[in-house]
Amino acid sequence: MRALPATVLAVCGLIASACGGTGTGDAAAGQAAPATAAGQAAATAPTKEGPAKEGPAKEGPAQEAPAKEAPAKDAPPKAKPLEGKVVVIDPGHNGGNWRAPKAINRKVNVLTQMKACDTTGTSTNDGYSEAAFTWDVSKRLTKILESRGATVKLTRSGNDGVGPCITERAAIGNKAKADAAISVHADGSAPANRGFHVIMPKKINGPVDKVVGASSRLGVAVRDAFRKGTGLPYSTYIGRKALDYRSDLGGLNLSTVPKIFVECGNMRNATEAAKFRDPKFRQKIAVALANGLQHYLQA
Repeated sequence: MRALPATVLAVCGLIASACGGTGTGDAAAGQAAPATAAGQAAATAPTKEGPAKEGPAKEGPAQEAPAKEAPAKDAPPKAKPLEGKVVVIDPGHNGGNWRAPKAINRKVNVLTQMKACDTTGTSTNDGYSEAAFTWDVSKRLTKILESRGATVKLTRSGNDGVGPCITERAAIGNKAKADAAISVHADGSAPANRGFHVIMPKKINGPVDKVVGASSRLGVAVRDAFRKGTGLPYSTYIGRKALDYRSDLGGLNLSTVPKIFVECGNMRNATEAAKFRDPKFRQKIAVALANGLQHYLQA
């Protein structure tokens, strides 16, 4: 997410980004096979000559009625893989941020520096905003995770509001005592740059220190699943093998739960921008992110 030229800001209201430049269902209940009335009186069975007439049963050796089978008990529902896990999803930016420059430019303390409360993010060259992209992917990711049994909380409820500040976004994950938190973004770099990368926290002698190791494991799990699920390459311009460690992001510095940022690609690259505009590809991204989270949570 890179700063846009002032001329572009005046037209589209975008400010430089500060972010790094929804299973398997329950098993069907087993059903007992209906008991058959074995030994039905032969006198009532039809014959070739026609329907048998009712009458007293002929004397003959007594036949024991077969024992009735005990009805099978219903099978217990199959446990969902992420049942009991809490995941916080942080869709980067917000669609209304451009309307409130004073609010989003307010400086907040991220422990290593003072930084803007939030930004507008970037966009594709034809105006598809990062905020809209991250909101759509996050909704899809929520649905997938919930279908796998996870409890999911989002840091914003729509794409037409302002904020919340980066400090508040971290606090939402902390309050939820999330097992994992992920901030969804896309970058705005030079058009020739391409690929995705994952941002993880560094130790800063602050609250994030105790989860730096877990955050790194989360980042690698998501990196691997994202590459496999989307086919997008590692970033050609940031990080090493799509992994980047930073100490200037409030959403990471203030987190007390394992948390990462994922920059899904470069919105200024024509090839990746076209993919991001495709709902089917956004679904691919959501599935890949869900798989990475699940791999980490089940490790």
